[in-house]
Amino acid sequence: MPTKWYTAKLIKVENMSSSTKRFFLELDGEEVVDFTAGQFIVTDLPLGDKRLQRWRSYSIANAPDKTNVLELVIVKLDGGRGSTYFHETLQIGDTIKFKEPDGSFCLPEKIENDIVMLATGTGVAPFRSMLHDIRNRNLTHKKIHLIFGTREEEGILYREEFEEMEKTMEGFTYSVALSRQEYKGYQGYIHDIYMNSYKEVREDLDFYICGWSVMIDEAVANIYAKLGYDKSQIHYELYG
Repeated sequence: MPTKWYTAKLIKVENMSSSTKRFFLELDGEEVVDFTAGQFIVTDLPLGDKRLQRWRSYSIANAPDKTNVLELVIVKLDGGRGSTYFHETLQIGDTIKFKEPDGSFCLPEKIENDIVMLATGTGVAPFRSMLHDIRNRNLTHKKIHLIFGTREEEGILYREEFEEMEKTMEGFTYSVALSRQEYKGYQGYIHDIYMNSYKEVREDLDFYICGWSVMIDEAVANIYAKLGYDKSQIHYELYG
């Protein structure tokens, strides 16, 4: 099957922090993008002639809801040509080409184990998609613990949503770790939270991790080598 490409128009931008924005892309007409919560899209940006210069991958932050709108959450990186294009060049009404959603960083259709979600920064995007999908479709699930890490309080992405979810979604808990600011919650890194909370190895528990490579490498090493969980219980998606 040939790869399918879509064209979408930027219809809205929202600031989330000093360096992070939400971008809403709408497809032409009534066409709907079919995807599984946790997947990503590859965008083709006007950044050069070669594929490696033009293509950038971003996780879909909204749940599959049979609409023709996709949400991306993108942090502006120093020297990041793709993120700079989104933040500084792309305007409301401009169009973007992207490939059909892809990726295997998804929850099983039948959730039989407790789940620990570890995210830093915009790595929370696929987890937001998963959580809204679970709630929208009223999927049966076990306990789910989202542990989110960032540097300062202004960088806590989708904070109000997750705090509301913790109150209304059965079995869901939400923890935040700030590494560079005093905080009413936990001051430090996400590693300390899961290392203390899940130090007793269980077979009915899966870890899903999304963030930068340094964080993922440390988390995998901690969960596998230090805590003693099986590698089959660890799933991750790399950012950067």
